[in-house]
Amino acid sequence: MKIEELLQKRGIIHRDPEIMSGVPVFVGTRVPLQTFFDYLESESGFAEFINDFPYLESQAIQVLENVTKQH
Repeated sequence: MKIEELLQKRGIIHRDPEIMSGVPVFVGTRVPLQTFFDYLESESGFAEFINDFPYLESQAIQVLENVTKQH
């Protein structure tokens, strides 16, 4: 199962054509999942993501947990 499918199944992210043109976003927000991965790949990292989106801390941790379980 792809990580995106797993995260959707667990209610962490969702796709809706009416929200951000169907880009996967964190549930209840307009923050794309890709934004989270972009932060992780940059110098900013996880801490900066949480600083910029503190209301997504729990979901971000769940994403990391699920990604590490997949590999």
